[in-house]
Amino acid sequence: MGGTGRADPGVGMGEKATASEIGARLRRVRMSAGVSLRAVAEAVGISSSALSQIEKGTMQPSVNRLVEIVTVLGVPVSAIFDDHGLLGPMNVDPARVTEPLPGVFVAAGESAPIATLGQGVLYRRLTPVRLDGLDLFESTYPPLTSSSVDGAMLVHEGYEVGRVVSGTLTFEFTDGSVVLGPGGSLSFWATQPHRVVNMSAEQAAVALWLTVRHARPEVASIAGIEASAAALLEELAAETERASDQLPR
Repeated sequence: MGGTGRADPGVGMGEKATASEIGARLRRVRMSAGVSLRAVAEAVGISSSALSQIEKGTMQPSVNRLVEIVTVLGVPVSAIFDDHGLLGPMNVDPARVTEPLPGVFVAAGESAPIATLGQGVLYRRLTPVRLDGLDLFESTYPPLTSSSVDGAMLVHEGYEVGRVVSGTLTFEFTDGSVVLGPGGSLSFWATQPHRVVNMSAEQAAVALWLTVRHARPEVASIAGIEASAAALLEELAAETERASDQLPR
């Protein structure tokens, strides 16, 4: 995001998860689920060697590849932010999350965990703890980056609502593309092939994402899901914009 054309999200945005940490968490989830390396690799469409490199941290997965892997494992993207077992009871990291009132979890802004993916794309979870059926994230795309290096589009279950906070993002679909700047938002079924691209050579782009993981196209109440999701993202965007001066232009 600075003059070098790279994102500099480390200031005031929490600790970044390294490739080795992301890989180790993916491996723990896979082992807990009792799925072999080969089975996951075949389902994702990559070699066992490539998946092994991701788990060892010698290869950073793209956004697309990460979502494909966790989808096969049946866990949310938030799995990469948690050291505890996804299949066991939820534990709270006392160093990052507090419970000042019964059932009320609080995390300071600077403690929010960040995952660094391929091309330097950053994912930051915006909830103190993982939520069943929901993912709420902030994504930062450095200049000239995308959700997939090879142009592949992503398909997964659920319904997505996104809002661009800063910069400009191009959302590619099979039937065309949508370009959105700050304040622009969109929503779509994630079963529709899609890809996110930052075509700017100078400015990073930040977006907020709400994914309703278990929603399906036949659900009649999608209008309610979309309305509530859009309202939530609008409120979050207002909070984020107040801190946007921390992001180099």
